[in-house]
Amino acid sequence: MKTTALVRDRQCDVAPNVGDPFALARRMKTPVWVYDTDNCRIAFANEAACEIWRAENEEALKVRDLADGMTATVAQRLRQYQRDFIEKDARFNEFWTLYPHGEPVTVKVFYSGFVMPDGRMAMMCEAPGETGDVPETLRSIEALLHTDVMITLYGSEGDSLYANPAARKSQPGHAHKFRDLFCQSSDFKDMRRRWQAHGEARSVAKVKTTAGERWLDLSVKPCLDAATGNDAILVTAVDVSELKTARDKASFLADRDQLTGCYNRSFVKQRLDQLGNVRSQNQTRFALLFIDIDNFKHVNDSYGHEVGDTILKTFADRVLGMIRRSDIMARMGGDEFVIVLGDVESHDALHDRVEAIRTESQKPIDCGTVRMSVTTSIGVSIVDADDIPNWSETLKQADIALYSSKKSGRNKTTFFNDELGAEVSERNWLEAEVKKAIEQETFSLHYQPRVDIKTGRVIAAEALLRWQHSERGFIAPDAFIPVCEELGLIDDIGLFVFTHASRQLEKWRLQGLEAKISVNVSPQQFQHPLLVDTLRQIVSERSFPPECLELEITETSLFGGDEVVAEKMRSIVDLGFNLALDDFGTGYSNLAHISHFPMHCIKLDKSFVQKLPATGPLLRLILTLAKQIGATTVAEGVERQEQVEWLAHHDCDQLQGFLFSKAVPARDFEQACETVEKQAKHCLELIPIRAA
Repeated sequence: MKTTALVRDRQCDVAPNVGDPFALARRMKTPVWVYDTDNCRIAFANEAACEIWRAENEEALKVRDLADGMTATVAQRLRQYQRDFIEKDARFNEFWTLYPHGEPVTVKVFYSGFVMPDGRMAMMCEAPGETGDVPETLRSIEALLHTDVMITLYGSEGDSLYANPAARKSQPGHAHKFRDLFCQSSDFKDMRRRWQAHGEARSVAKVKTTAGERWLDLSVKPCLDAATGNDAILVTAVDVSELKTARDKASFLADRDQLTGCYNRSFVKQRLDQLGNVRSQNQTRFALLFIDIDNFKHVNDSYGHEVGDTILKTFADRVLGMIRRSDIMARMGGDEFVIVLGDVESHDALHDRVEAIRTESQKPIDCGTVRMSVTTSIGVSIVDADDIPNWSETLKQADIALYSSKKSGRNKTTFFNDELGAEVSERNWLEAEVKKAIEQETFSLHYQPRVDIKTGRVIAAEALLRWQHSERGFIAPDAFIPVCEELGLIDDIGLFVFTHASRQLEKWRLQGLEAKISVNVSPQQFQHPLLVDTLRQIVSERSFPPECLELEITETSLFGGDEVVAEKMRSIVDLGFNLALDDFGTGYSNLAHISHFPMHCIKLDKSFVQKLPATGPLLRLILTLAKQIGATTVAEGVERQEQVEWLAHHDCDQLQGFLFSKAVPARDFEQACETVEKQAKHCLELIPIRAA
């Protein structure tokens, strides 16, 4: 057993009792005890150990709760010993001060692991009587003499009880107490609060030293004075002044754009209120400029990023040379810059300053073998110094003005005004209401019938999103769909449409209505990596055949790599869904291009249908080529009888438009179908028979 191994070289007067694992230890004159680390109690102690612990007998010692008064540091060290015994079978010795009944007793202790009968790891302790100047002691003293770590023991009142040479060398003569070292009394108070609350504290603080004010990494741990047993604190300190200077420099660089030397976007977003001392008593107004270099992407694409970097750096250098020291310039990313101009005297003076910046930035720039000029678009927002600037709102206003400049043809300056402000307010309201509508599911789906041109029967319906606002009434999709796309909410909208259209299909099929439903998929939604997974889940959860749900995509969804797009479309078709190309003819695609994709349906845009017969030649071409690739054709926006006649004579397959019905709520759809079919049959009966 381990116990026997530990004490086999000790002499005893009586042979040990083989049945008692501690029999030999009980006879030893060397103090031996076993510490139960988990319960903070003595599990065994011989007579000599009881004397050290000032206990009448073993049983009296066993009932002591050693956790009472134990510091966090001691508890952590004992736990580490336990882990070392388990993981490394460690054995070691060190000087330890015990505090039986508050009286300090310092002994040299040999430690080793001891497995308790229930399998837990405890600690066997042996304390030979004489300590002497053993090598470990000498080495400890030597380390304290030569280490650069400053170690000081303070009494409970803050008086220095002990300081190693590094600490004595650093501490100025007038600093008699711990608190006297701190340059800021608040730093001391904060550390004291934390070590009293948590048993220890660590902080980097500026303190007074013989070398002047320095930054020290201070660690404070409450303990007991080994000489008296009174409360004390042990302070270790390391001079980190050089490291802090380096970190401060790194922090400075972290706030800067490495290419131009301006502030960066992260700094602006987090601390725009503190972009320098732009608020002084002499200033009445200041302005925020949002600047964009026109067509910069084209420069990068055509001449390379090296030329682009030269333009950005030259632009920044020129502008920095034109603004005051109190003004601030930041690069927001790419070719976007923000400038805060202080001391704005008048609108005219500001206008002159802004135009001077634009003029200077347009001067030719030498980019190696290339010499070129660039223009800028600028948005400006003005803030009165009497008001506390809401820089986030000011930045947004300047951004809105910049957008207006670019929308108006670029290479111009736009000042934010009340009219633009009203647009912003309306936009903010719309954003908030859209988010609320998505959360509360106050959107709904209406369904517009699609008629078979040969039979006049309703064979499908397009699901169209509708929003009836509680205060504003009907809000058209053209007003809120772009907002959803910009806010990244279009995927939530798309999921809503998929879910509700699928439920409606199931209801109609239970009612015996076999009409298919087509749903619109935006380019952003089509590009989402989880679209196919969403459709796969619909297949697994719904009872209708997937071909009953048709996905309408626009031509812009097909841009960006034929093979990637084609692969996604094939994955959708493999799940059983049909694909329709919506508004065909309004983009830049052609049917030769479309033929590379698995397309079931081509929808003729209403702008062509409503201009018949003038657009007849183009529509004839589309109808002919659609037949060649085996796609069904649907004419949208049918509103007049002559349109029906032309489309019927040229083999269009289906019709959709106000001539038959507008989009109606699901509850009215079945009844609407009866009216639609009557109207469709009437229209078809009026079509004159063409001569062969």
